[in-house]
Amino acid sequence: MKDIYHKIVELKEAGTKAMLCTIVQTKGSTPLKAGAKMIVTDEALTYGTVGGGGIESETIDRALKLLFSNKQELFHVELTSQEGTSCGGTADIFIEPLMQNYKLYIFGGGHVGKALVHQVEHLDFDTTVIDNREGIFDDWTSGNFKKVVTNIKDFLSELQFDENIFIVIISFDHKIDWEILSYCAGKPWRYLGMMGSHSKVKAMTKSLLESGIKEEIINKINMPIGMGINSETASEIAVSIASKMIFEKNK
Repeated sequence: MKDIYHKIVELKEAGTKAMLCTIVQTKGSTPLKAGAKMIVTDEALTYGTVGGGGIESETIDRALKLLFSNKQELFHVELTSQEGTSCGGTADIFIEPLMQNYKLYIFGGGHVGKALVHQVEHLDFDTTVIDNREGIFDDWTSGNFKKVVTNIKDFLSELQFDENIFIVIISFDHKIDWEILSYCAGKPWRYLGMMGSHSKVKAMTKSLLESGIKEEIINKINMPIGMGINSETASEIAVSIASKMIFEKNK
């Protein structure tokens, strides 16, 4: 078991996409008991074992399918001769990403955007800041994030949405905010937040409803953005946004 933990650290440090498969419960006769682990990489390489035979083959197949969707799953296996063993027991196996890949897109390179990247720089986010203004990043220092100056609509059209994506809308223009919000609202995401006054949020909510976005989805959008901590300065607003995203990430 010690060797597999070393391998986990090695793969994480290398940035290798992989899934960790763990037997969490068994009943009856099974090749291995709860706690047995196996790693499946994106190249279908395996380390460790969950028992061999059909149970291992099915686990590998499921792990590879989940790997490219960055999801997790608990599944139940009946260990009969059909699975290549005559044990007759059952096993529950939990498959999870070895390294969650949370992508954070911050639309707006103003004071709040600048403060926010430093709040999340050492958290579990692959961060990109997007703005359409030339020179907006000229006074920024380098860090663990990407800076992109481009047309917002073009960037959105290339964006890959999934359940682990975080989107922060803090641009300088209400029209751009609406362009981003209306495009993203109906897509999959873990977190979507927009900065704005209560009157702006009310107007945006009305427009979303009129465009066909369901109320239950709108209620999940964090607007006004951040935690309700009466933040005023750019740094305080950044703290409130980061706190809210951490809450959603770990919920």
